[in-house]
Amino acid sequence: MASTKNSASHLASSASLRRRLGPVLLVLYGVGVTIGAGIYVLVGAVAGYAGLYAPWAFLLAAVVMGLTVASYAEMCTRYPVAAGEAAYVRAAFRSRLLSTMTGVAMIGTAVIASATVALGASGYIAQFVGWPQGAVVLLTVSVLGIVAAKGVLESVVLASLFTVVEVAGLLVIVAGGLANGAPIGAALTIPPMSLPLWSGIAFASLLAFFAFIGFEDLTNMAEETVAPERTLPVALSITLVATTVLYALVAAVAVTTVPVKELASSSAPLSLVFRAVVSPNEKILSAIAIVATLNTILAEMTMATRVIYGMARQGDLPKALGHVHGHTSTPLLATAAAVALILGFALLVPFLQLATATAIGTLAVFALVNLSLIRVRLREGPSRHVRVPLWVPIAGLITCVAMMGTALI
Repeated sequence: MASTKNSASHLASSASLRRRLGPVLLVLYGVGVTIGAGIYVLVGAVAGYAGLYAPWAFLLAAVVMGLTVASYAEMCTRYPVAAGEAAYVRAAFRSRLLSTMTGVAMIGTAVIASATVALGASGYIAQFVGWPQGAVVLLTVSVLGIVAAKGVLESVVLASLFTVVEVAGLLVIVAGGLANGAPIGAALTIPPMSLPLWSGIAFASLLAFFAFIGFEDLTNMAEETVAPERTLPVALSITLVATTVLYALVAAVAVTTVPVKELASSSAPLSLVFRAVVSPNEKILSAIAIVATLNTILAEMTMATRVIYGMARQGDLPKALGHVHGHTSTPLLATAAAVALILGFALLVPFLQLATATAIGTLAVFALVNLSLIRVRLREGPSRHVRVPLWVPIAGLITCVAMMGTALI
């Protein structure tokens, strides 16, 4: 296994990406890409199954997701490289083919997720400019591509500013609910021990699980992170805790200020909540939703670019894609490839097919990361930096496979 370790070390040391990201920017980046635009839609569907106890569905989903987050935390300290999951799989199974397949799945998932959100963003943006969907998608993705090409610090700083805006929007909803006397304590108390009630909460947690997808993008910034072995696990943990608290509070306000049936039947449930506790002007929330979608597009684009770059450095993709421009310290060809792929999917593939493919692809990668940690731990023992009990990746693998089965049904 020494050769695998040396290979990972060589990749990290020979890369010419610049280490400029500290814990604060990484946490803002992680929270932003995790929150994205999903909570603006998911809270209604979750409330439809969990009712008043929708916050508990998000808490349960966070516990399940925490298993995979812990596996990522250990693996990223073992192999702090840009190719992330592809490098983990290669180290665990010593298979270039499986590693390449994992990397391609990661790129595809990030590209498709970005394309999906770009289509969703076009609807919000059209409310303000009235342009055709295709034109909005083309302009949005192209401009964000230019930002991504300019530099990682510029990309992450912009993503962090987007995060501040979208988190502020959700906090305004929470504050508005509290100011209007929303009895959120009722939604946050432990639910009664009723089988039908907990069955509804458990099923709702399957939907809530998808609101936590996005944290994994952090690990692909390893080669641009200062002291990644220490910084990345902390950023991953804070990202999960922060998003969990925010989701639970927003869900609590939602189910105690708007009738559950209205939330469940609405395509924009947070708009109903915003109108009830903050302002009747829904365009304010639409503007915040645009920021959330732009943040997700930029973060997923950056992630796809870094995986393309990392795989090219490993020899799994054309070498030219691993070239870093001397002035911007970014992989320009890899960025251009990611932008082209995002535009292709956004303009040519239906929205529902994109969303389904994103969910299944992400869960498959999560399952492989958990399986990789099991394999590495059995062969090498715990990491020097982060050590999680062996049952954690085993449970993470089982839950990811179960979620994939649910998504395919």
